[in-house]
Amino acid sequence: MIYTTFAQLYDQLMDQDIYDNWIEYFKDQNFSLDSKVLDLACGSGRFTTMLAKDGYQVTGFDLSEEMLSLAEQNARKQGVEVLLLSGNMCDLSDIDKYNVITCGADSLCYLPDADSLQKVFKEVYDHLEDNGTFLFDVITPYKTDVVYPGYMYNYSDVDQDFMWTSYEGEYEHSVEHDLTFFVLDKKQNMYRKLNELHKERTYPLETYQDLLRSQGFKDIEVSANFGKDKPSEDTERWFFKCKKG
Repeated sequence: MIYTTFAQLYDQLMDQDIYDNWIEYFKDQNFSLDSKVLDLACGSGRFTTMLAKDGYQVTGFDLSEEMLSLAEQNARKQGVEVLLLSGNMCDLSDIDKYNVITCGADSLCYLPDADSLQKVFKEVYDHLEDNGTFLFDVITPYKTDVVYPGYMYNYSDVDQDFMWTSYEGEYEHSVEHDLTFFVLDKKQNMYRKLNELHKERTYPLETYQDLLRSQGFKDIEVSANFGKDKPSEDTERWFFKCKKG
């Protein structure tokens, strides 16, 4: 396969186990197959497509046209039809209401500040049906402050080299990921460089809980390990399950 975009390369490296675990976590909630599901920040649509294959009525929503193009390809490969919408999750005014809204892979941590996070929580609340459920995950301050600074990951094969380096960000509980690919262009017999800087930011657990309550969410459950464990001081990712009040 000839890769032409950073989005394609990045998606190739994403661990399939993440999506498998999210599917298991989703199914553990025992939602009806009649449920309308919105997958916010759906990216390449792997999770979205898996839900569709299992019979759920799912819509994918993402800001990136490149990612939505990958999502369309993935759905076509899996033989399912998925409605894919482009937009900013801070403004969902043009879409329907749903029984379940999901937002995985710490996508909310790419928002620039707490005000933007609160806007998303309000939009999600307004676009859930009564007693609807919001499922999402975020990385914890332990992850940004202890695990990520100085983190490095390198991957290499005959066609490409990938380097991932993480640094402490400019804000409290923030991190910056410098992601670089060198991809072999066989026609030119040279490597092409593709680079992106990803910035993530998170907050204390109480901040998420307060923002959710301020929008009317109730029965806010927080867990670790895809709902299997209780959070601890060294938990790297929180999972939230919230009900529309």
